[in-house]
Parts: sequence; C-alpha cells; structure tokens
Amino acid sequence: MVRLRRGHGSLQGALFGLLTGWSVMRVALFESASAGFGPIAQLRPDFELICGQFSARERAIRTLSPSDWGVFLREELAETWREQHPESHVNDIGWLKQDTTLLLCGRWLARAQTIREIEPHTVGVIDGTVVWLTAHPAEAELFDAIGWESALYEMARTRTRVPASGRLVSFAWELSEQNSAQLEADFVSQSSGSQLSDPAGKIALVGPRERVSIDPTARLEPFVVLDATRGPVSIGAGAAIQSFTRLEGPCHVGIGAQLFRANVRAGTTIGAYCRVGGEIEASILHSHVNKYHDGFLGHSYVCPWVNLGALTTNSDLKNDYSNVRVPLEGKSIDTRLTKVGCFIGDHTKTGLGSLFNTGSSIGVMCMILPGGELLPRHIPSFTAVWHGELADAIPFERNLAAARTAMGRRNHELTGAQERLLRFVHGATQTERAEAIALAREKRAAARAPARS
Repeated sequence: MVRLRRGHGSLQGALFGLLTGWSVMRVALFESASAGFGPIAQLRPDFELICGQFSARERAIRTLSPSDWGVFLREELAETWREQHPESHVNDIGWLKQDTTLLLCGRWLARAQTIREIEPHTVGVIDGTVVWLTAHPAEAELFDAIGWESALYEMARTRTRVPASGRLVSFAWELSEQNSAQLEADFVSQSSGSQLSDPAGKIALVGPRERVSIDPTARLEPFVVLDATRGPVSIGAGAAIQSFTRLEGPCHVGIGAQLFRANVRAGTTIGAYCRVGGEIEASILHSHVNKYHDGFLGHSYVCPWVNLGALTTNSDLKNDYSNVRVPLEGKSIDTRLTKVGCFIGDHTKTGLGSLFNTGSSIGVMCMILPGGELLPRHIPSFTAVWHGELADAIPFERNLAAARTAMGRRNHELTGAQERLLRFVHGATQTERAEAIALAREKRAAARAPARS
C-alpha cells in the first residue's frame, strides 16, 4: 500500500507552488459509495441527479468553467457517458497524472459561491466524508495502487481538514427535501433578472419582480400566475406556459418544457422538455417526463422517459402523520420524514388512474396497469403490475421496442450503448425482481386462504 505522510515536503511544496493564485483548470466529479438512490440512479451516476436547477456536475462546470473535466463512475455507466459527453475524461487515472485536478463528490449539494471559494490546500468534509480535494499528479498513482475510496482518504490526511458547508445527500428522498433550498441558491448564482414581456398586462406577477427570471425565448400565454412571495421562479429557454397555469416559487421550469393548466407548488423542478399538467408539489421531474394530464405528484423524483397516465396520483403523507418508510431493493428504510412521495425509474409507464402509496419505489421499465386500489410500494425494475398485482414483466424486447417508439416521438434514439446498459441493469436486478414477485404471490395466497375456525 502506498502511504503519504502528513507534511511530505516535496509533494506539499509542489502542490502549494502550483496552486499559487489558485484558478481551477481541471475538475473531476466522482461517485461515492451509496446505495440510497435506488432506481433513479440505475441508469446514471449520482452526480447527474437533479436538485435545484442543475445536477452536481452541471453546477460545478457552470460555476468553475474548467478547461478540462472528467468523471469517475461505475464501469457499467462508462459507455453511455462517453456517448453523451465525448468531451469528458471517463475513469482515466492517466488523465489525473497530467495536472492538478479538483475532485468533487457527486452527492454534495452546495452553493456556487462555496464551490468558488475552495482552498487548494484543504479537504472539505461532511460527516467524515470527503466532498472536495485537490489531487496533484504525483498522487494519482494511489488510485491505481489502493483504489478510489482508499486513495481519497490517504490524500486527505495530507490536507488541512475543514468542515464543508452545504448538504451531503445519501437517499432519493433527500433530493426532493432539499430542492427548495437548492432552487434558492441556484437562482442567486444563475439568474439575470426578469425578461418578462407582457404589454397587455395579462400575466399576473405576485411578489417581488427581481425574484422572477424568464428567458426571452420562453412563451407565456395570458392568465399565467407567477407567485414569487415564498421563493424565486425561473423559466428556461423555449419553455411554453399555457393559460391558467400557476407557478409558486421556489420553482424552476427547464429548457423546452411545456406546462398545460398546471398548478406547480413550491419546491418543484420541471426538467428539460417535460410535458406537465395537474398538481405538482416539492418534486423533481428529471427531463423528458410526460405528465400531461391531471393528477397529483408530491415530494417525488421522476426519471426521463416516464409516462404518467391520466389521473396518476401519489400519496406523500400518511394519515397518522408518522415517519414514512421506503423500500429500497426490498429493504424498508425509515426516511425520518413525514412527507415522502414516490421515486420512479426511467421508461416506466403508468395506466389510467394509477395510485401510488406513500414512500413508493418504482424501478426502470416497469409497466403498471392499476386495479382501482393502492399499488405495491416496492415495484422492482422490469416488473409489471396487472390489475394491482405484481407480476413478471412483459418480454424485455417488447420493452425495448416501446422505449424506441417513445424516444422517437421526441426525435431521440435508443442507442446501442443505452440498450446494453438496460440489459445490464435487467440482469443486475434479477434477484430483487424474483424475490419481490415470490413475496407478492405468498401474500396473495395467504389472503385467499380460508380463515381457520
């Protein structure tokens, strides 16, 4: 094992010398050990999950504008990442050996100003977890010698330890819980003020105008209400807001999103190219989510290419106001929160009138046909719910065909790399799927058995 001694003369001297007049030129985002994001992170690294206006990766790149950047992520995600971000370096230790690089934890939620003020000789720590650290080329050999996690903590021993501000998230529900605060922080760092053009005076602005930011290319029809009394409202380029929509801050509407008579309540992020109607509260729609029809969505996270059928609704509060538990990979976890909704993986489809219970976990490529009652709280990836009962999914190839059709309708393609990742996740979740279906069958059999006298 390679070890670095605290205060190592040549290494520390080189580090401080190179970083005099500190200007970040290279940044790398890294995943850290955590299984708490469940299905919403099965097709993406944790630093690509949205909270506020951006993902951690987007926030860092926007804030620092590095000349070069990279990522360190699960190997199964590498092919799709390279396809989507050819400009980045992926799991490349050789790249780290070339120059000093700022390493940022993908689970760290921070203000832009906090990221800008990172001191090169320090290590930022939250609850014992490294959230930032600058790596010198001479140290990069540690990643080969002892692995990523161990190397970070060996390097951290040579730095001045400082408590990091912000929040380290570990579970899916923490993203929706923290969304309001992160929306506030992102608005301060990113907004350029209101560009609202309303010569006829038919758009109602409630609250301070400086708390509203609207891209000049966004289109707002008459009788839209923007309420910034509790937080900022931001609307991205090309967004279209239909009449009788109400937006309550803090909230954000992403690039190209369309809202149809929607009631958007505080703490909501509507990602790029989503189609949204009905009532939404304190939820994150990642991108390309179709929720066109009425129905309530609260304290939830919904991944791309999900289609929520008309009147799909979730509960986010128990009748007795007790803490909500969420089944992640079949294990029930106490969220220590009273308001928790549902977490839905990519490409899942729900039928007319689907009803999700409080604290539900729904996987990738699920097909849900409701039966007029609350759905199972644990629906593993690639399963189906037929008339309220968990069952084997429709054939995998049919799922792929449906995904190709849905993406094609939005001028997107299901690439070979994405298909291979879906096949990997299908295999990786096989045990969870089989156990959940077997347990559901046992419960059904017990419920149908005649009562003993």
